[in-house]
Amino acid sequence: MNPKFLFPLILVSTLLISTSLFSQSRKYNTVNYNENVNSSLTNAELALINEVYGNTANENILDKPQRLKDIKNILRNRVEIKNLPNPSDQKQCTLLSEVPLLDYYVSSLQRDTHFNPQDFNPLKYLFNYNSYGTHMYRVDNTNYFIIIKSQHK
Repeated sequence: MNPKFLFPLILVSTLLISTSLFSQSRKYNTVNYNENVNSSLTNAELALINEVYGNTANENILDKPQRLKDIKNILRNRVEIKNLPNPSDQKQCTLLSEVPLLDYYVSSLQRDTHFNPQDFNPLKYLFNYNSYGTHMYRVDNTNYFIIIKSQHK
């Protein structure tokens, strides 16, 4: 083959392979949303956001449509709380008390002294929401487990 044509051929081949790999990578990393993230925030959800982000809630969440959608996805679709009273259904996992608080925005943010699944705020904790796979945490001294579902399918 003529060397004059070899370099352009290699360059085009490399670009095609890179583009193909990039598009596959983007498909793999796409966050899957339930349609419910398109509806408005409820007052309860807004209260959860304000508890963690305080006076920076607008700047960090509410004025950023994609970030708001991510938060709604966490609150509505990705956090599940289960009561598993049967010890054979329970498995060893990280305790909630071992998960750091997200107190960057509100330095006075406190852990709940009593766990109530109806008003639990998962945004208060530095759960790894971006990891692959589902993760489970046990609420200390209870039969409650917090399940964080993967954003990747």
